[in-house]
Formats: sequence, C-alpha cells, structure tokens
Amino acid sequence: MTYHLNDKVVLITGAAGGIGAATARELYALGASLVLTDMQQTAVDKLAKEFSPSRVLPVALDVTDAAATNAVIQKTIQRFGHLDVVFANAGISWRSGASTIASCDEAEFEKIVEVDFLGVWRTIRAALPEIIRNQGQVLVTSSAYAFLNGLANAPYAASKAGVEMLTRCLRAEFAYTGATASVVYPGWTATAIAKVAFGGNATVTKMNEVVFPEWLRRAIPPEQVARAIAKGVQYRRPRIYAPWRWIPFSLFRGIFGVLTDVMLSRHKEMHALIQQLEAESPR
Repeated sequence: MTYHLNDKVVLITGAAGGIGAATARELYALGASLVLTDMQQTAVDKLAKEFSPSRVLPVALDVTDAAATNAVIQKTIQRFGHLDVVFANAGISWRSGASTIASCDEAEFEKIVEVDFLGVWRTIRAALPEIIRNQGQVLVTSSAYAFLNGLANAPYAASKAGVEMLTRCLRAEFAYTGATASVVYPGWTATAIAKVAFGGNATVTKMNEVVFPEWLRRAIPPEQVARAIAKGVQYRRPRIYAPWRWIPFSLFRGIFGVLTDVMLSRHKEMHALIQQLEAESPR
C-alpha cells in the first residue's frame, strides 16, 4: 500500500545540507509539510523561502542537545498538530582533511560520534511517541560505509554502521505498531562531506583512487539520493540505496568485507598513503 505524503508532516535534521535540502524539495512536491532543522537558523530560513510559509517551520537545532530536540518536537505539534515522518539526517565528518585513529584529534573523534550516532538516537527517541501514534516512519541516513572499510574516516564509518543497526532494531520493534523504520545508504554523493575524497585532500583523493575502480567512485548528485528516499518513503522500504550499484556489496558484505580487509592488509601503496596522511596530520 502506498504511503501518501499529502498532508503529512516531515521533520528533517541536517536540512540545509545537500541530501537534506534535496529531500525536503522532493517531499514538499509530494504534498508534505516540512520542519527544517540545522545548526544555523539563517541556513534553514534560507531554504524555507523556497516553500509556502503555511507548510514549513524552520528551526535551529543541535542534535546533540536532547532537551532542544524534544522542544522542536513540541513546536512541531503546536504548529501542525502532528508529526508523521522523522528523517534523522544530520551528520558531520573531519573538519579539515582526514585522519587515522592513531593521528586524529580525540575531541574531534568523539564529536563526530556524538553527532552521527548519538544525535540520531536523540532525534529518534524524541519523535517516537508521535511516529508510533500516527503509524508513521523513521528514516535514518547511514552510508555505504556501513559495509565498507572506513579507514581514515573511522568515527564517521563506525557511526554509520551503528545507526544502520539502530534502525534495523527499531524496524523490528515497530512491527506490531504499524510504524516503520528505513535505512538510507547513500554512496559517494557530491556534498561537502565527500569533498575531501574528490580533490579536497590530495592524499585522501589518491587513497580513494587506488582502492575503488572509477565506476564505483563516481559521485552522484544529492537530488538522486533524494528521489530514492521519496520513493522509499512511499513504499516504506526497509533499505533505500542510492545509487543501486552498491546493493550487491551490501547483500554480500560478509565475503566482501573479508576480501577487502585482506586486500588492504597487503596493499603497499595504501600503506604508504596512510603513513603520508599521518605525517600530514597537524597533531
């Protein structure tokens, strides 16, 4: 049965970013009203200007703040009367380049986990009563890093693998309620987070090139991810991939993970690049 978005209310975290903004536009076109949240009020205000004021509520939100997240849910109910879909999409990665576990800044490592994993948990937790009451949906942005080795990006990759399992648990626990939860798996997407691997950092870009064949490391526009999400929401799909070329790697992740870990342990050029990255670390 198709889940129609007309008159539904959708809350998006990280709404001002590439995937968040593109998804907002797709879901709005399908009839949804939007609660747009991101760190900066000016950023969500700018995005909100694209939509009818009667169908949008822009609010600044730091997803690491549980009290503030709960307050946004209450504002949503006060404004629209209900919340039907929450899209836990906010995420960050290294601020300047990439680092290994040995060379990274400890505080930055923990901040990434705080936003990318605990921020998702706090968003979901705050929205659960409304999602269950309305037999709605939870969407969570994971990543192809849920099944790829995330070397040089460990806190991001570990968080994305963690939120994948969190969402799978939630979907199973939702089974008797009529609500659903879906994992979103974007591959390389042309956003600020992925820029480091596409010319933003020469060493990381080279690491990307020596491991992935050209057809796998082609970045897709965030609009392609947004279209997949919109389709996934309408059919309550448990897993939403964009692009589809990552599906076999997810389905066969067991053997794929073993083989790639062996390959990386023997890859001399990659070993040299890891040492070079650590030498470039500001620490």
